[in-house]
Amino acid sequence: MTQPSEDPAATGVPTCYRHPGRETWIRCQRCERPICPDCMRDAAVGFQCPDCVKEASKGSRQNKAMYGGERSADPRLTTYVLIGINALVWLAITATGGRLSKVADLFALAPTGSCHSASSPNQYYPGINQSGVCQSLTQGDGVWHPGVADGAWWQLLTSAFTHVEIWHVAMNMFALFIFGPALEGIVGRARFLAVYVAGALASSVLVLYLAAPDSSTVGASGALFGLLGALLVTARKARLNSQWLVQNLVLGAVITVVGWQSISWQGHLGGFVGGALAAAIIAYAPRSRRTVVQWVGLGALAAVLLVLAVVRASALG
Repeated sequence: MTQPSEDPAATGVPTCYRHPGRETWIRCQRCERPICPDCMRDAAVGFQCPDCVKEASKGSRQNKAMYGGERSADPRLTTYVLIGINALVWLAITATGGRLSKVADLFALAPTGSCHSASSPNQYYPGINQSGVCQSLTQGDGVWHPGVADGAWWQLLTSAFTHVEIWHVAMNMFALFIFGPALEGIVGRARFLAVYVAGALASSVLVLYLAAPDSSTVGASGALFGLLGALLVTARKARLNSQWLVQNLVLGAVITVVGWQSISWQGHLGGFVGGALAAAIIAYAPRSRRTVVQWVGLGALAAVLLVLAVVRASALG
């Protein structure tokens, strides 16, 4: 005479894969292994086992960038798009006259407007600071080029995509090719674009304050210095080796100092500070409310920069 088995598995009753002595008719929705009430984890549909939940959580973390946001599948893509935009603007300027291009006049950052000669486009009329006076010159020779103080607010950003000389666009795009993917790989695509825009905007704002009112500034250098500042901040936060960044920063500073007469040091400095501030907001946001703090902080930074631009434009106008 045999005794009935006390092992539920021996009688064909499913038992928890983690607790063999516990009968259960519930299975994990992913791996279909039996799980007892202590091993059940709520899922979108039914329950999952602890191992499947852990694996899914691991995969989710792998898709996150270092400071929140989605990790870019290809961190070079955004950089390629930015390079493409810069190249298209340069081609448009080259095709419409190069230095005398109306596209360059429209996109370049000019703190105040200026009156140029229609018959000699490379010459302008000093002392004329109103479009009406310019356009009323004898024989209609005056052509007004608007500045930020006249309401050409787009120049705060379009100037960062504007180049006239081929060596200028080539050097800047090479630097963007180096720094862009490195930063996007750390902060993700959306935050990378936010840093780029912050650097470009801060660069333009400092030009408004410190450059000559009748100056004209073009180039992505300010935004690129913003990327460099952001990389330094994020590398320091993550305790990564930043020696190559410091070397590039020193090189950029030397070039700026040596060529200060033809290079916008105001734009370089403003871009570096703007990019560093944007990166600090991203990198040092508290983990518990990271996304909200980051975007509110970045929005506040943009608002401050725009207010500063409005104040300066009002003073110049």
